[in-house]
This record gives sequence, structure tokens and C-alpha cells, in this order.
Amino acid sequence: MNIKPISIGNRLVGPGNPNYIIAEIGINHNGDIDVAKKLIKMSADAGCDAVKFQKRTPELCVPMDQRDVIRDTPWGQMTYMEYRYKVEFDKNQYLELGKFASDLNLQLFASPWDVESVDFLVEMKHPVIKIPSAAITDFELLEKIAKTNIPVIMSTGMSTLEQIDRAVEILPRELLLIAHSTSAYPCDPSELNLMMIPTLRERFKVPIGYSGHETGIQTTVAAVAIGACFVERHVTLDRAMWGSDQSASVEPPGLQRLVRDIRVVEKALGDGVKKVYESEIKPMSRLRKQS
Repeated sequence: MNIKPISIGNRLVGPGNPNYIIAEIGINHNGDIDVAKKLIKMSADAGCDAVKFQKRTPELCVPMDQRDVIRDTPWGQMTYMEYRYKVEFDKNQYLELGKFASDLNLQLFASPWDVESVDFLVEMKHPVIKIPSAAITDFELLEKIAKTNIPVIMSTGMSTLEQIDRAVEILPRELLLIAHSTSAYPCDPSELNLMMIPTLRERFKVPIGYSGHETGIQTTVAAVAIGACFVERHVTLDRAMWGSDQSASVEPPGLQRLVRDIRVVEKALGDGVKKVYESEIKPMSRLRKQS
């Protein structure tokens, strides 16, 4: 199957290229730029290719009936609207984080959750836009993203094939990458359904990846073995930190092992062409009967 790789900045992502490994920081920084930098540094040290954040305009994303609900937060009790503002980084902070990541040879991008956030990410010159699973049926958002002429990664958790089909119709196919995902945090292995990776590849003929929310790393490595050409995992400094995504995130030692194992599997997959390797010549001369 001839699937054309897609350029994300200076990286080609697709079959025949090194796996594009994304560390999903999301909101695990809890609004603290120093924590965000530690997560970026952790991702660079592990050998990731990119880090991803989430960008929201709270007044557009927070439902009216949730705005004044009192929540427990790292800063004490406050309304949900106040909390949403506390965990958002502004333009100057994104510029600072972008430079910090670039200096560590990492790409930085984000998932926009509303149309204003798309404009923000375009202004920040992010190399790719990530559509979260929750937004796959937000056609206004998809149409806005489609007009940016920027590569798009679309996650497919909690979606039917028909909903994915409809989203793909809106987005530019020549710039589209699709991530198989199951939106449970953490996700039970029995619901990962990794065989959707070849199913999506056959159906849409674009680069297919995997966005995982499971505990552990072995199933993400398995996703690479069956054809995922990019992967995304949530990362954290400590799974005991405050936040809804922390328990489904990978800590520094786990991220190191994940990247290491993905790179080993890449080498092991080969090209599918049978050959006799130089390392086999001596065993062959010693063990095989001569005809």
C-alpha cells in the first residue's frame, strides 16, 4: 500500500520513516511553567520527537452550568471557570516554552478545543494541529482547522467509523494523519483494539498512529509492531500528582524504556524482503549440508 509520508516541520511522518514519538503533556503541568519545562526536558532526555499541550479559550469551552461549580484544585477550592484559566498558558508563555523545546531539539504543538484557539496556534506557528477525540464531531472546529493548511493529527477515541468518515471528508487528506485511540483513562488492555491500526490504514490510506491511555508501555510498543508510524502517550513527573490525566501517564523511567523499545522494534521490523545476512554466512557454511 502506497501511503505518502507527511512533513511535520523537518520530520517526515509515515511508513518508511522513524516513528514520530509525541509526549502528551496536556494539562499535567497544572498551570506551572516550571513543571511544564521539567516535562519538556524529561521528554527530550527520553528521546521523544515532540511535546503536545492543550489550548482552550475558557469562556468558549466551559458550559454555562459548570462555570460557577466549586472544585477542589491544587490552589484550593475555586470555581471551575477560575480553574480553567489557571491552567492555561498565554502567548508569552507559549513562546517561552516553544523556544525551550526547540533548544532541546523538540517540536511543540497543541490540541485546540475551540475556534479561537486555532487562530492562537496558527499565530504561534505550530508545525501540526492535533484534533482531540472529543472534538471529532465539532464540525465548526474541523472546518476552521481545514483552512489553516497545516498538517493535522486526528484522534479517534469514542468515535464510530461513520463519525471518522465524516471528519475525514472535512479535513485535507494530503495533510491528514489519524491516531487510533480509546478514550478511557486509564484504558483496560481488552479495550485497546490495536488491530484498528491496520483497519484505519486500509480504509483511509493516510499515516496511522496510536494515542494510548493505558497503564504500562508494552501495548504501545505492540502498536508500533503492527504498523503505527507515530505514537502519543501522556507523560508526568509523578503519577501521584494532582490531575485527572496523571494516572494514565508515563513517568520518566517508563518514557525512557518506551522510546528505547520503539527504536529497537523499528530496527527489527525490516523491509519484508527475504535475504541472507552477512552474519548468517558462517553459521550457514558450518551447519548446512552442501548440495
